[in-house]
Parts: sequence; structure tokens; C-alpha cells
Amino acid sequence: MDRLSVGDQAPDFTLPNQKGEEVTLSDAYRAHNLLLVFNIGFV
Repeated sequence: MDRLSVGDQAPDFTLPNQKGEEVTLSDAYRAHNLLLVFNIGFV
């Protein structure tokens, strides 16, 4: 997968939420505004 640049559209993906239910990015985006944060790790 290529790196994303500022302004690029995020690829669609599915992950479990805090309740264990699967949530797809495209479905969540249609329902709400989103802010994606990816934690690289702790130093």
C-alpha cells in the first residue's frame, strides 16, 4: 500500500469497535463526521 498524503482519501477498512461490532469506515463516514487518529506508539 502506498503512503497517504495530506488531503488523500483514506482507504476503506473494517475494524471492531469497543463493543466488538464491526464498523466500516465508509459506513461510519456516511453517518457522521470523522476524525481518524493512528497512534504510532509510545516513546
